[in-house]
Amino acid sequence: MTDYTDIVVEVDDPVGVLRLNRPEKLNAFTYHTLAEIDRAIDELSADRRVVGIVITGTGRAFSAGLDSQALIDVTAAEASKPGSRSGTPTAEIPGLFTKLLAVPKPVIAAVNGVAAGGGFILAAKCDVRIAAASASFTTVFMKRGLIGEHGATWLLPRLVGPGRAMDMMMTSRRIDAAEAMRIGLVEHVCDEGEDALERAKAYVREVSGSVAPLAFAETKALMYAHMGADYERAFREADKVQWGAVGRPDATEGARALVEKRAPKFERLG
Repeated sequence: MTDYTDIVVEVDDPVGVLRLNRPEKLNAFTYHTLAEIDRAIDELSADRRVVGIVITGTGRAFSAGLDSQALIDVTAAEASKPGSRSGTPTAEIPGLFTKLLAVPKPVIAAVNGVAAGGGFILAAKCDVRIAAASASFTTVFMKRGLIGEHGATWLLPRLVGPGRAMDMMMTSRRIDAAEAMRIGLVEHVCDEGEDALERAKAYVREVSGSVAPLAFAETKALMYAHMGADYERAFREADKVQWGAVGRPDATEGARALVEKRAPKFERLG
């Protein structure tokens, strides 16, 4: 495993943990941090020991987003350029942490504290969010003179609905874990004193004992691809993938496990 300075990466089969590790800066991202996160996601995705990836923070924050000095530097650099800039065309879909949507393994956010700005985006682009009782969420962008960045205008209305998404964007108000659960921003909230990381690791261990990794990977890809698709396209594409899955060894193993009343043993990805 690669050596890192701003994050800690650990594998405890079947869980891969990526822990943001700049607690004195509330785990804010520098560009070096972002590069390390990107590299760690690739490593954990390729590791056959890892069935699911958990992302969390060290200390009292999940992440406060982009480091303040990095934010000053990038806004100053853009302001010095004449005219508007739409970005250089690239095959890679833009936006922080967008690659998480294409990771073929479940990615769980263990939100241990405040998730703000880019930290909010990181949590939102995970597949499932588990929040500590003390966790909180804020978009922040408009307070900084910025739009809802990094695909938030596409993702957030799909998580909480357009009205709530608009309210969260306009007000940048801090939403606690209980409200985040009520509006659908998170899927699980820990009991008072319960550790979000341990809860998330237990979640991965539970699903790893019953979920076929390849079937999950295909289901995840279909779900994100179909968020904006009409039902005819979605049903046809799902039907094609469905019949491919029926003929695989995983389906045979799943049926045998049911008949033999035992846990299935599925092939892992990596």
